[in-house]
Amino acid sequence: MLNQIKGLHHMTSLAADANENNTFFTQALGLRRVKKTVNFDAPDVYHLYYGDEVGTPGSVMTYFPFPNIIRGSQGTGEIGETVFSVPKGSLGFWQDRLAAYQADGLALQDHFGERRLTFKNPDGEGFALAEIDADTRAPWTGNGVAEDHAIRGFHSAGMRLQDDGAMAELLGFMGYQKVDQSGNITRFAVAEGTGANTIDLEALPDVAPSRQGAGSVHHIAFAVEDRAAQLEVRKALMDTGYQVTPVIDRDYFWAIYFQTPGGVLFEIATNEPGFDRDEDTANLGQALKLPTQHEHLRPTLERTLQPIAG
Repeated sequence: MLNQIKGLHHMTSLAADANENNTFFTQALGLRRVKKTVNFDAPDVYHLYYGDEVGTPGSVMTYFPFPNIIRGSQGTGEIGETVFSVPKGSLGFWQDRLAAYQADGLALQDHFGERRLTFKNPDGEGFALAEIDADTRAPWTGNGVAEDHAIRGFHSAGMRLQDDGAMAELLGFMGYQKVDQSGNITRFAVAEGTGANTIDLEALPDVAPSRQGAGSVHHIAFAVEDRAAQLEVRKALMDTGYQVTPVIDRDYFWAIYFQTPGGVLFEIATNEPGFDRDEDTANLGQALKLPTQHEHLRPTLERTLQPIAG
């Protein structure tokens, strides 16, 4: 069993409109845009990052907004829900705020003893805010949400699978332990993580596979402290039979990827070097930052990429 994985690092999803996406995450949810860059493999498409003040691992939601992309269809083999942690007693505030931003799917519920509010973003992607009493992570309050309501980071992610057996075995190998069960949903958690330590597996044997598009999670990334730990994880996964990519430099972290038995793409990302490697903390997410190999495209990209307000 591995001990290098420290919970979630980031989540990356697909969107249809960069401005709409930016408005929802910075204004409705009050997160900070910590990086405005482009997709390494499709530099004519933004890669936008939202999180806390510095983009701490376990707080960062990232997006590829592809103009005119079709909306995805929900099903199995995907991340069906991303859950943020908020303080106890804050869900009334969030229910009113998200209703004012016309968020769909607003519903209060109890899940594994946690009070939470579900909602969908403008692309139909599933989210929830869970009241977590013991979360001491510092929130970002610069976009108008007070500290006693503000998002602390991720709490968990929920996967929807036709068969959760192989995924449960993989999570166990990655250092997660089963901590609870409710009907067809099994909860796993890793100790000493980023605060975003929990994964829920929902078994849906009769549900068809999902189809990716706007509103779909592209991949889920797990955190390791540094490159040495990442190489240890890569070797262990390959020794177990997984086909893992070489280490890829993503400028703000190093990444490896592998496909899981349930169809969800996993990434293992390093906590180093961080989002302040090319911008000072006060100005994170303001300038268009390009990977070195795409810097020669700057004049074209600055002319053709959709302007983002704020």
